[in-house]
Amino acid sequence: MRWKSSAILGNLVSLALLVACGGRISGVDGNPNGHPDGDNPLIDAPQTTVDTSQLACGDLPVTIRDFSASHPDFETFSGNAAYTGLVADQLGVDKKPVYAAAGATPQTTGPAEFNEWYRDVPGTNQTFPIVITLTETSPGLFTYDNLAFFPIDNLGFGNEGNEHNFHFTTELHTRFLYRGQEVFTFTGDDDFWLFINNRLAVDLGGLHPSLSQTLDLDAAAGQLGITTGGTYDMDIFHAERHTTASNFSIATTINCFVVP
Repeated sequence: MRWKSSAILGNLVSLALLVACGGRISGVDGNPNGHPDGDNPLIDAPQTTVDTSQLACGDLPVTIRDFSASHPDFETFSGNAAYTGLVADQLGVDKKPVYAAAGATPQTTGPAEFNEWYRDVPGTNQTFPIVITLTETSPGLFTYDNLAFFPIDNLGFGNEGNEHNFHFTTELHTRFLYRGQEVFTFTGDDDFWLFINNRLAVDLGGLHPSLSQTLDLDAAAGQLGITTGGTYDMDIFHAERHTTASNFSIATTINCFVVP
């Protein structure tokens, strides 16, 4: 499948995230994936998964879990730099990050609370499926750039007196063909972990302002156990845990993603 192109605005072009509304997820502005009616035909609430049969090459299915600000890991901690080492270097057998500490850290309450971040826990979190779309903004560069990443405003536990819903986690599972010379850049806040081939590739854990890190897949190939021509899992975990900003941006030369 071919990626869709859009006009260049610097290196990154802001795309509208699919925003939940009225029990249905509305489509991306301008229908860059060819969904003709402006509605996203992939999702109908209250599903917790996306109908992947209609995903285009640049569509990434995402699970958002909403939390209340009263959760001990949300709106509790603060920080100005990444806090690495919160999760183990190897993804768990259930494709979830493994909490690396025995107990509390300066950024987390403990393993029991962390284990709720990416698992459905009735009464503790509420799950919403969305799709984000990468667009070719310059030849060979595919981006998603959202400087106001608030996909579930007024949903779940609601905004709780804030302008936006600031308390949620983001989970994404996909696959890609490693051709060689690819790079992957993430910019955003708060916690962000990227796993490739089940191995930790980017660690921007903890609460922090918007930070950026670029992964050169060729340079990290030995660490990640990948070789050109192979197809590998990519697993992304993110958390928005504190007011007052939420950024989520991807820029990559990986030319296509597929649902596992």
